[in-house]
Amino acid sequence: MNILVTGGAGYIGSVLIERLLERGHKVRCLDRFFFGKETVEHVANNPNFTSIKDDVRWFNPKILEDVDAVIDMASLSNDPTGELDPSKTLDINYLGRGRCAKLAKKYGVQKYVLASSCSVYGFQEGMLSEEAEPNPLTTYAEANILAEKEIIPLANSDFCVTVLRQATVYGLSYRMRFDLAINGMTYGVYESRELPVMRDGKQWRPFVHVKDTSDAFITVIENEDEEKVNGEIFNVGSNEQNITIYELAKKVIENTNPEAKLKWYGDPDRRSYKVDFSKIAKILNYKPRHTIEEGVKEIYNALENGEIKKTKKTITLDWYKYLLDAFNISKEVSLKDTIL
Repeated sequence: MNILVTGGAGYIGSVLIERLLERGHKVRCLDRFFFGKETVEHVANNPNFTSIKDDVRWFNPKILEDVDAVIDMASLSNDPTGELDPSKTLDINYLGRGRCAKLAKKYGVQKYVLASSCSVYGFQEGMLSEEAEPNPLTTYAEANILAEKEIIPLANSDFCVTVLRQATVYGLSYRMRFDLAINGMTYGVYESRELPVMRDGKQWRPFVHVKDTSDAFITVIENEDEEKVNGEIFNVGSNEQNITIYELAKKVIENTNPEAKLKWYGDPDRRSYKVDFSKIAKILNYKPRHTIEEGVKEIYNALENGEIKKTKKTITLDWYKYLLDAFNISKEVSLKDTIL
């Protein structure tokens, strides 16, 4: 298929596009490349790969011509980044993706998959299925819900729409992030033998490896029985990887350095939710192949071997703040569109 992946140079997208290309698909990656084009260097020479520097809010819809499927991952990702400028978060994560979906339908795209998040459940007790009432506590989560409500009604016999609510992702990526729970904890042990844990540690979270969540998108895109996925929402993850933050911290220490100590920070997290992943397992026969232990070990080993390192770019919020500051300084000192 010809597949357009928005946000294809991101943490999940850079892994997903590689797996799509390996399966013989043609991939168009639409991205702003805030984190550089090096995140797609591993596929740049593939003849089935096309890179498009643009934005979901204003891209030329002609790029949708001859596209069979859209995987829409473009967003300002995670809760802290979403609060940096809530209006921009809503503009991109909600309105921008809504625009993308409507244009995809107009241009005859057959399949559209929206990347959403289990963070929409906020704080709730019990195991939460797709039928649970969302309880978004942040702008990021609210934008996901608004996008879902805007896009799902577009589904019909000619336009297959699916929403994937992903668990918190972990694992190695070409656009590495250390502002995700497992990745950040693992780095803390590597750097200082201190593992950062947000108080009070009792909050529940579901987790999924970046390769496994990528495979969920592929499972939906390649599914030939559209009745199973059209107009549907699926939680992406596994029941076995629901875990409290405190228990997760202990698991990270067990698989890295037993001498590491917990380092508590912040106020008690308002978000806590356990998610039921039975639907995607039953309907699509989907089952994650990677475990938390494997993810922790691969990150720790990559750090020890010098394959990855922490930079400003690996903390999403810090990098956006840096770009905004640099942009404002540039405007102040530039004349005639030049610095020097």
